[in-house]
Amino acid sequence: MRMIGNRVRAGYATGSFVTGAFGTVPGLLLLPYLTDGLAVPAAVAGLLVLLPKAWDVLFNPVAGRISDRAGVRRPFLLRGGLATAVLFALLFAGPFDGAGAAVYVAVVFLACATAYAFFQVPYVAMAAEITDDYDERTRLMAWRMAFLALAILLGGAGAPAVRDLVGYPGMGAAVAAVMVVGTLVTVAGTRGVPVARRTSTAAAPRDLLAAVRGSRPFRLLLAVFVVQAVGLGTMLAGVDYFARLVLRDQGWQPVLFAGFVGPALLVMPLWQRVGRRWGKRAGLVCSSLVFALAVLGLPASPVLPVAVVLALMAVVGVGYAGMQVFPLAMLPDVITAEEERVGATRAGLFSGVWTAGETLGLALGPGVYGLVLALGGYAASTDGSAVQSSGAVTAALLGFTVVPAVLAVVALPLLREENA
Repeated sequence: MRMIGNRVRAGYATGSFVTGAFGTVPGLLLLPYLTDGLAVPAAVAGLLVLLPKAWDVLFNPVAGRISDRAGVRRPFLLRGGLATAVLFALLFAGPFDGAGAAVYVAVVFLACATAYAFFQVPYVAMAAEITDDYDERTRLMAWRMAFLALAILLGGAGAPAVRDLVGYPGMGAAVAAVMVVGTLVTVAGTRGVPVARRTSTAAAPRDLLAAVRGSRPFRLLLAVFVVQAVGLGTMLAGVDYFARLVLRDQGWQPVLFAGFVGPALLVMPLWQRVGRRWGKRAGLVCSSLVFALAVLGLPASPVLPVAVVLALMAVVGVGYAGMQVFPLAMLPDVITAEEERVGATRAGLFSGVWTAGETLGLALGPGVYGLVLALGGYAASTDGSAVQSSGAVTAALLGFTVVPAVLAVVALPLLREENA
């Protein structure tokens, strides 16, 4: 058993400024940047957001294996985090217009996603290595998710505001600066922390699928997490459209984010206590139901006072907090059980598969939302001035509400078979 201090918890959790920014801002702004800044059709724009991140489904496990074989994590955090920041700044500073700009965004986003894999995979793996205590891992994940919620708040509310002030290039540079700070603080904060447990690994690429197939608890937990990530990604992609088309005021976008993430910051300790008393699986089911029920109230937004819409978003945030804390707290337990069973390191390998699944889920979200917009007849433009039909407005509303609610609960029955 190894306990860790607040310095290490805070240092580790600060890495969520990198993961939060990369996970939030492209999913929030890249789709409207393409549809309403470059006149890319909605379905095509969703595909452009999806494909570079989908690449990580193949590459993240490779990054995990490289990290495992190197036997260290922090050098990967430093190099991967700084490279991600530079490429992120370039992502929103394309020198081309029209089709050339779309190609530029796709290529740079692919490079950025590759660099990010070398930060995210070792970062997630560290949670299973710096402590071997069940409750300590839950505390560590609570710290991480609190910092992640703050990062999402800064990205979701701050990035659109910066974009409105200085444009997309200035916004990209500002977010990149946050990533640099998060990387440096994480590397410094985890310096000198001994590894609580690690064994040697000889896993070859062909062993990857075999290892995952051999751990039923991991497969089931991953399936639930990925399906829910698709729902969260869909909702994230729809915030800009929901504010503009349903609430008829883009200025509500930062407020919606603040109302969503603010409560998440406050209830992290509550979900931690729920996990200790009733178990992590029960906590995940409960938080998912809270999320889904609150989201299902939002289709009435066109006739509700804005204050009620914001109150519903706050409840959505409460559920979201638990949906993030519990899977990430259950993952190290699954990794530990599998490593004890097979006698080989699985932290980097399983974390690589996990983060690939998370990346794919969040990337599929904009793709799903773009498809819903296309089915509703959304009209793309270069300046966001196109008049949208009632079908497009309805599509924007349903993609933001009903789709995420269904995806939050549809895979929950799998947890009855999961023994973590």
